[in-house]
Amino acid sequence: MKNEKRILFLTNIPSPYRIDFFNELGNHCELTVLFERETSDERNLSWYNNNYNNFKAIFLKGKKIKKNMALCFDVSKYLKRELFDIIIVGGYSTPTGMLAIETLRKRKIPFILNTDGGIIKEDSKYRYLIKKHFISSATYWLSTGNHTTDYLVHYGANKDNIITYPFTSLLQKDILANPPHENLKNEIKSKLNIKEDKIILSIGRFINIKGFDVLLKSSENLPKNYGIYIVGGEPTPEYMDLKNRLNLSNVYFIDFKSRDELKDYYLVSDLFVLPTRGDVWGLVINEAMAFGLPIVTTNKCVAGLELVKDNENGFIVPVNNSSALAKRIIDVLKDQKVVEKMSRNSLDKIQKYTIENMVSVHMSIIDSILYKDKEKC
Repeated sequence: MKNEKRILFLTNIPSPYRIDFFNELGNHCELTVLFERETSDERNLSWYNNNYNNFKAIFLKGKKIKKNMALCFDVSKYLKRELFDIIIVGGYSTPTGMLAIETLRKRKIPFILNTDGGIIKEDSKYRYLIKKHFISSATYWLSTGNHTTDYLVHYGANKDNIITYPFTSLLQKDILANPPHENLKNEIKSKLNIKEDKIILSIGRFINIKGFDVLLKSSENLPKNYGIYIVGGEPTPEYMDLKNRLNLSNVYFIDFKSRDELKDYYLVSDLFVLPTRGDVWGLVINEAMAFGLPIVTTNKCVAGLELVKDNENGFIVPVNNSSALAKRIIDVLKDQKVVEKMSRNSLDKIQKYTIENMVSVHMSIIDSILYKDKEKC
């Protein structure tokens, strides 16, 4: 049942998983969402979800900056205490986010800073102070787990006011009840013309930070009956050259696929690998686990650090280490019993990472904050 709490949420672009979250959250409150931009230059247009059913969507006017940011001065007219009961700023690193935080700070309006994740880096003193200024300006912080909490505290957040929530892109219906049956896998293999015995899946754009070059180098040390499928768009010449130079006939670059099209690749796969050099979360980890896949990822993937435990549902490997990556891939795939155990553990662990539960936790957090504020008055 919807209550009358008025919530304002600022974010950069209408990512599909955020729209699903906002639609569900809008069932429980009066929700207004401010978007900096309608699209990102980095995303295929078919990626977006434009079904703004249960909330008020407002697209701010401003100057586009970089590939997915904007500077929108009109954000300030919405940042008023009398308009909303709770204001959530969904990130501090965009120009509009920074402007919003500075406006709220000067107007002495309490707000929540939402973070999807975070990795502590060796910043210059100047960069550290900038991050600390904006992060520490919040009253409360939403964290995706222990590693994000450490990140927030490092940049000045008050640990007592950090609240953890399950960050996800999954609706409850997206999580399989059981690992896919071998007959289904074989049907999909035939449909996709896949010949290899074991299938390794990776998903992401062909950019350096995703570490696909490390996966290609590790493939030299993998059995030839392991097929490596990297889905995410058109590979750059560098990836094509590396594949040809290493003579990797069992590596396949697959163009961008919609979420529905990706299901076949998740269902047919035996292992999901994300060799990232730095993901502040990495929602593909959640999504792969929802299909019962064991996970191998790096110590620079926050989703992996929070959701993957060595020998239980996968492995965490050092970043930029192709030999360690190859070893852990083989450790999983050499024994079908290991695959089955890790598959079940992935499904068990991901159960609470649903949008429905994320909304429930958010509403509990909001109720708690409003209750505390009422007691202070």
